[in-house]
Amino acid sequence: MNKKRSIILTICVLFAFLAVAGCYKPTPYPQLTGETYPSAAASLGQYRIVGVSVRNSPIMSHVFGQGPDVILIVATIHGDEPAGTPLVRRLASHLKENPHLLNGRTIVLLPVANPDGIGYNTRHNARGVDLNRNFAAANRVNSATSGRTALSEPEARVIWQLIRHYSPDRIVSIHQPLACIDYDGPALPLAARMAQYCDLLIKKLGAKPGSLGSYAGLTLEIPIVTLELRKIDSQLSTERLWQLYGKALLAAIVYPDMPQ
Repeated sequence: MNKKRSIILTICVLFAFLAVAGCYKPTPYPQLTGETYPSAAASLGQYRIVGVSVRNSPIMSHVFGQGPDVILIVATIHGDEPAGTPLVRRLASHLKENPHLLNGRTIVLLPVANPDGIGYNTRHNARGVDLNRNFAAANRVNSATSGRTALSEPEARVIWQLIRHYSPDRIVSIHQPLACIDYDGPALPLAARMAQYCDLLIKKLGAKPGSLGSYAGLTLEIPIVTLELRKIDSQLSTERLWQLYGKALLAAIVYPDMPQ
């Protein structure tokens, strides 16, 4: 009997090991209907794994509110431009503390769009592709660094799926180090409003081939602002980043109203 129990126990342990050790193979497009973490309360926000990177790092979104006015804020699509990540996380804390900002709104935050890139401090993802050239914009160019096809990279597909799922009314993408407020599509009024609340000047940089700005702003005609922070901002504390740029993000959220 003891021998039989030992065999059964060994089989159970083996199956448990295989379940843990098995490789996770993501679906080609992320599913946005899965379990949320840690709470479904609109005032606390909903964490959701919306996809994985090339190296299977989870990509997390944080969604607040359920209103019809939708804004998507994306940070660190380039891994060596990390200042937007603590800024967006600080924004999440502010939204938790000020739930009145959620009235009539859905706010979708993507604090780290390129987890492999930020881990290795590289612009590109783990396959050497610039994610901000990987979108299905009319001006995209297929190449090794922009992707052999549009949306070839799982990280870009996450953003694409978020746009499809939530249909944002406006988008803010946070970059470095050009120290300006750029925009694509019908976003000049939004850019002007944000510029009122920080010391960055509006500067039209031009729609880059296959960029998120080109795709969202020109192809989909969604107002999109690229908030280009300074290079030195990566060295600043979270609170200092919030002092410099927090109100500009709030202006984008409550637009066309004025932030209080």
